[in-house]
Amino acid sequence: MLEINNISKRFTDKVALENVSFSIPSGSIYGLLGQNGAGKTTLIRILNQIYEPSSGTIKFDGEKLNTEHIKNIGYLPEERGLYKKIKVLDHLIYFAKLRGYDTKMAELKANYWLEKVKLSDVKNKRTEELSKGMQQKIQFIMAVLHEPKFLILDEPFSGLDPINAELLIDIIKELNEKGVTILFSTHRMDQVEKLCSHIAIIHQSKLIVDGKVSDIKKTYTLPRIRVKTQDYLILKDNALKFISQDASISETVETILEYPPQIMNYKMVFNILANDQEILKFEQYVPSVSELFFQLINNN
Repeated sequence: MLEINNISKRFTDKVALENVSFSIPSGSIYGLLGQNGAGKTTLIRILNQIYEPSSGTIKFDGEKLNTEHIKNIGYLPEERGLYKKIKVLDHLIYFAKLRGYDTKMAELKANYWLEKVKLSDVKNKRTEELSKGMQQKIQFIMAVLHEPKFLILDEPFSGLDPINAELLIDIIKELNEKGVTILFSTHRMDQVEKLCSHIAIIHQSKLIVDGKVSDIKKTYTLPRIRVKTQDYLILKDNALKFISQDASISETVETILEYPPQIMNYKMVFNILANDQEILKFEQYVPSVSELFFQLINNN
C-alpha cells in the first residue's frame, strides 16, 4: 500500500526525520511507535501532504504520492479539529460533502456512523456540548465516512473510557477485515499488542526497527524462560537469574528466569530445574510490544 523511501525532513537547524524507509503492506494494521518528538507526527503530516519531505519519495499503491490519492486516505489527527458551535449532524454532513457526497448521501453516511459509534442521541447537539470522548468519536467518523483505502489514526483512543476504547477497537478490526490498511500511531502499547500485525519504531528522527511484530519478537527475544510451578522455585545454579516471581495467578507460581546463552541453552535450563522440582509449565519468554519498545529505545 505504502512505500516510504529515505524520507528526511529538516526545519532550519532541526532534523525531524532522517532517511526513514519502510513499507506498509496492504491489509495490515501498522503501528508507528516512538517517544514524543521522535518524528512520528512529522511523518504523518508528510503522508497527508501537509508537509513536503526535504528528500526521499513515497509511493501509494505503486504510484508516487500525489493529491489524487487524498480521496483514498482518512486521517484522525491527535489534535481536536471540530467547529464548536456547529451541531454534530451538520458537522458530519459538511465534511461528507467536502469528500464529494451529495446532501442526501452525506446525511445517510453520517447517521449510519453515529449509530455505529452509539452517538445518535447527540446528533443535534453542538460539538462544544460533548465530552472529550464523544468529540473523539466524531473525529473518528470524519476520518472514515468517505470509505478510505488507507486510514491514519494518531492517538485514536485519546479521551475514551475503556468501554468506548473497546468499541473503537472492534470497529478498527472490522474496517481492516474489509480491506482497509491502517497506520496506527499511539503511546498505548497494550492497544498495539491487540491490533498491530506490523510496527515501525522511530527514535530521535531515525528508524530503528520495522517489520512483522512476530518476527521482531523472535529477533529481539532475550534469553529468558517462563516457568510455572506449584511452589516457589528453588535455584541451585548461580548462573540463572530471577527476573520476577508471581504467585497471584491461580494457585501456582509463575517465574521469569534469565540464563546466560554463552554457557546454557533452553534444554539445559529445563534439566537443571526439573532435577529439583516438578515443572508444570516451561516455555521461552516472549516479550510484549511494550518491553520490546523499551529494550530497543534504551539500546539506541
